[in-house]
Amino acid sequence: MKKQIAILGSTGSIGTQALDVIRKNSDRFEVYALVANRSVDKLIEQAREFKPNVVCIADETLYERLRDALADLDIKVWAGDQAITDMVTMPSIDVVLAAMVGYAGLKPTMAAIEAGKTIALANKETLVVAGDIILDLCRKHRVPLLPVDSEHSAIFQCLAGELANPIEKILLTASGGPFRTYTIEQLKHVTASEALKHPNWQMGDKITIDSATMMNKGFEVIEAHWLFNVPYDKIAVLVHPQSIVHSAVQFADGAIKAQLGAPDMRLPIQYALTYPERVTSDFPRADLLQLGALTFDQPDLVKFPLLALAYQAIERGGNIPCVLNAANEVVNLAFREGRCSFPAMSELIDRTMQCINYIPKPNYEELVKTDLETRQIVNQWIS
Repeated sequence: MKKQIAILGSTGSIGTQALDVIRKNSDRFEVYALVANRSVDKLIEQAREFKPNVVCIADETLYERLRDALADLDIKVWAGDQAITDMVTMPSIDVVLAAMVGYAGLKPTMAAIEAGKTIALANKETLVVAGDIILDLCRKHRVPLLPVDSEHSAIFQCLAGELANPIEKILLTASGGPFRTYTIEQLKHVTASEALKHPNWQMGDKITIDSATMMNKGFEVIEAHWLFNVPYDKIAVLVHPQSIVHSAVQFADGAIKAQLGAPDMRLPIQYALTYPERVTSDFPRADLLQLGALTFDQPDLVKFPLLALAYQAIERGGNIPCVLNAANEVVNLAFREGRCSFPAMSELIDRTMQCINYIPKPNYEELVKTDLETRQIVNQWIS
């Protein structure tokens, strides 16, 4: 029988590429549910093509427009955050692809785990904010947590057949983003439009800015810590401008296993949906002969201090990674809207991490409170 897939964030970069994977593997998968935040026209288009059982729009003001546009189809139309949380628990769903942007993905992902759904995780903020809680829930409900990020998918693939062997180091690769060769003086004047021109990957706006600041890589360090139970000081970041080595694992005997491929997110998405099988695809291939040299370098933590702040956050633990994420979501948006400079983003996040009350082992309600308090403080400083 076909796997029934629910896609949280279907109109975003990961969601649209996941639908392409499903389109090419219609004998294996069926779209059961689609969720979008505000991109109602794109959601309508997707619903008319894939004809899911249910669609849901987070912005409740768009409900009537969505409902009227799909009135001729036998599709349930829901709206609001609670509807999303209810939707992921529907009995027919096999896999929930968690691809909503940011903190908003946490609550529905928790609900899906509690309902026993397999999770294909593309929302790294879920583990950044609440890694301890999420892993406890997965163990309690015996739910597989399959990584979709290209780096974590690469590590996951490198660990196949190696789970009993000790890991010496995880090597997370990073493209370095569009400002890799910029000076500190040049970074003072960069604009959002420049930051959104990633050299290798096609991604949504928020994650593209995070890549430019290297905050995205900091989040991936925290995510790798939780996914693979590896101490943060055994997770190293390497700048690899070609984006062909998606990440690597060094084992106790010194051997390094790496996963290579073209920079195309459809490959890790398909691997998560078909795991443990590898299914034939027509995705672009990496031609090593044509590429020639593959280079690696240390990240510059002076030019990109957000990566260093991420290491500080996971070292302190507790609710501090939640603070890091919430502050970053606020400054990321402010930078895109021209209300905050590139260097000010790291300055504001650092300042916020110093002033929020530390909670060593927060529960979900305390994380919600921390997130809200952080956003209020940073927005006040920006305004």
